[in-house]
Amino acid sequence: MADRPPRQPPLVRSAARVFDLSLAQMLWSRRSIFLALLVGGPIMMAAIVRLLWTLLPDSTLRINGAAVGGAAIFGIMMWLLYVRFIVPVLGVFYGTSLIADEVDDKTITYLFTRPIPRGAILLGKYLAYLACTTLLILPSVVLVYFLVVPLGEGGIGRSFPQLLGDLGMLAAGLAAYGALFAAVGARLKRPLVIGLVFAFGWEPGVLLFPGYLKRLTVAYYLQALVPHAMPDDSTITVLLQAFREVPGIASSLVALAVITGATLWMAMRWVSRREYVLEQ
Repeated sequence: MADRPPRQPPLVRSAARVFDLSLAQMLWSRRSIFLALLVGGPIMMAAIVRLLWTLLPDSTLRINGAAVGGAAIFGIMMWLLYVRFIVPVLGVFYGTSLIADEVDDKTITYLFTRPIPRGAILLGKYLAYLACTTLLILPSVVLVYFLVVPLGEGGIGRSFPQLLGDLGMLAAGLAAYGALFAAVGARLKRPLVIGLVFAFGWEPGVLLFPGYLKRLTVAYYLQALVPHAMPDDSTITVLLQAFREVPGIASSLVALAVITGATLWMAMRWVSRREYVLEQ
């Protein structure tokens, strides 16, 4: 009787092994330094706001005559810094590199010689990306919250449920963007350039115009999960009027789950079937 080829271990077990190896590499890589600097920016800005408010307790921040408290400042920082910049940037830089870096470093063949499913390699690296980014971003958001929200009228108790919604929304955004750009990195050449064009060219552009093209973006569904009400009669409100048309929370959650699951499945499928030719 001919010897049977050894059976590959299950997908989940293989992905868990890749996750263990990849998480340590991501936490101690140069990208982690970039991530730390990126999430440290909002913390520094929040600390400056807190210091100025402490040194000038009688001063009140106003936008077009409307007083802006700590909760509103936190909402503006969440929208402009985290939702529209940090989350897409991390999704692009980490997601596109999950397989592309292995190809560029010519180590992809060594991974494929291991007796594990090819799709498990991408799945494990994707889960490591998700763990690495959430472990650094979510504490950053919490620190910014406690620095800024107690300022002015209101307090932590009233807006604390919004913080929980913010944390869940950021996790959903990291998952969706990471899976989408993992598929881009597994399928296309120069995925970083394509990812940056999509996140900071295509998405902001189509969101400004009516029609159905905005449904082909992650930001369209992610913005519906931001629970903050911006100050009335302010320049920020004018800037955000283009985003008035938002879907419901339930439909947004379903859409983000579909985007995450579908693009991650496609990425795993492409990695499993694609023949990678390493350039000399």
